[in-house]
Amino acid sequence: MKKIAVVMVVAFVTVMILAPAAMAQDNAAASSGGKALGALAVAIGMGAAAFGCGLGQGRIASAACEGMARNPGAAGPIRAAMILGLVFVETLVLFTLAMLALKA
Repeated sequence: MKKIAVVMVVAFVTVMILAPAAMAQDNAAASSGGKALGALAVAIGMGAAAFGCGLGQGRIASAACEGMARNPGAAGPIRAAMILGLVFVETLVLFTLAMLALKA
């Protein structure tokens, strides 16, 4: 688990170093290859958002299933709260996709 954390930190630092250089290109430099760094930043950003979304949705569903198993009488309100939470998480990823599409 520690190795995965180190890889994630290295990837994050790499993106933080490359992103300003990709977005600071002027039009002449952007046409000569600066778009590639922008596309790389967009791809990594969307991947990170999707990864976080998957983890969040998994935890939401897990907690809801556990709550319904412990108290079957409250399954309706728990399910409604779970669906609302899933909508909020998915909306954040869609906003990320829209912002990345506008930035690229």
